[in-house]
Order: sequence, then C-alpha cells, then structure tokens
Amino acid sequence: MGGALSLTLGSLLYPAMLGVQKVRSAPERVIATPATGPLTEADRDFVVEVRSAGLWEYPVGQMALTKGTTKAVRIAGEHLIEGRAALDASSRRVAARLDITLPNRPSPQQQGFVATLKADSGKRFDTDMVTLLRATDGQALSTIASVRTTTRNSLVRALADQANDTDLDHLTVLEKTGLVDFGQVLPQETTAPTLPAQDLTPPPPAATQPQVVLTPQANSTLSPSPSVG
Repeated sequence: MGGALSLTLGSLLYPAMLGVQKVRSAPERVIATPATGPLTEADRDFVVEVRSAGLWEYPVGQMALTKGTTKAVRIAGEHLIEGRAALDASSRRVAARLDITLPNRPSPQQQGFVATLKADSGKRFDTDMVTLLRATDGQALSTIASVRTTTRNSLVRALADQANDTDLDHLTVLEKTGLVDFGQVLPQETTAPTLPAQDLTPPPPAATQPQVVLTPQANSTLSPSPSVG
C-alpha cells in the first residue's frame, strides 16, 4: 500500500481525490463525445473518484456502527453507508453509459485510511474517523463544485449534484458528533498533496473480477437519495 500504513494520521490527511489535480490542470480536454455532452478527462476522473471514495468510506461507515462509542458516531456511520451506496449505484450507471472503467479497490492512500481505523478502538476510533472524513469530504466539495461548473456532460453534472448533497449531509452528521477539531482539519483541506501519484490513484480492476457493489442497509431508516442515470 505504498507505505501508507506507516504514516501518522496527520500525514495521511492529504486531499484524497486525484480529480482535484485533473480538474484544475485540464478541465477542457475532451476524450469522448457521447450524446449526453462532451466528456473531458476531468469528468472521467471525477466519476472514478466518486467510486473510489465510496470504496473506503462505505466500510468505514460499517465500522462506525459497531466500533463507535457514541450514538452520534453511529448515526454518522449509517449516513456514510446509505450515502455512499446511493452514489456508488449512480457512478456505476454513469460509468456504464459513458464507457468509463471503474476500480474495485480504493487508492493506496484510502486503503491506509481504512487500515488506520481498523486498528483503532474506543474514543480513538471516534476521533480519527471524524477527523479523516471531515478533512477529505470537506476538501472534496471544491472538486465537486469545479466539476459541476465546468462539465458539459449532463450525466456528470447530475452525479456532481448528488455528490454535493451527499457530502454536505456527511459533513453535517460528522460535525454533530462534536469531535471535529477545525484547527487540525481546515489546514489539511488546503494542503497540497505530497504523496506520489500512484498512492492517490485507485488500481484498475482485474479482468476476471466481478464488479464490487455497495448496498444500502436492509433496515435503514434513512430516505434514499435520488439517483442518476
């Protein structure tokens, strides 16, 4: 995992979405012209990174249901599961229509996030989970906004709308835990990543591997999010 496991929590907290760099450097590079509008490299990367973010946040949500020591942390876990399951379904539908290959595993950096939280317990788990997610989801909002305002593809635009709503919901429930240290989180959201690109990029799926599907909880009391596609 590219040495990610040896990093401290603070050094793990760098922008998790490779799409940040792509959107800012090449927002107009058209790679396909489907009926739903021109598809840029940044659009494609955004769809991939929505999927990749779900592949690590979804299992963290599952951990929160069993490891969280407060009701607020467990509620945040439920929102993570439901929000990411809905976004996953949308990203898979959009990818199928736009011929985008999606990963089945998150990036090495994101795998490091999951490993860190698996090793945590008690209040340490609560604090680390909230810190990691508040920083990465907070930073992701700028990427979502950039894609939403630059894309000319209607499917990508709708996915960005759904991702924005989901991220805002997650930020709200994370902040309601009372565990957000804004003095630590906010600087991390604006710090440029120093990890090599391969640590920020989800690996391609194996040719024979079935697509991983993130499913909502059977007994969830949350209202399902509108989907795309």
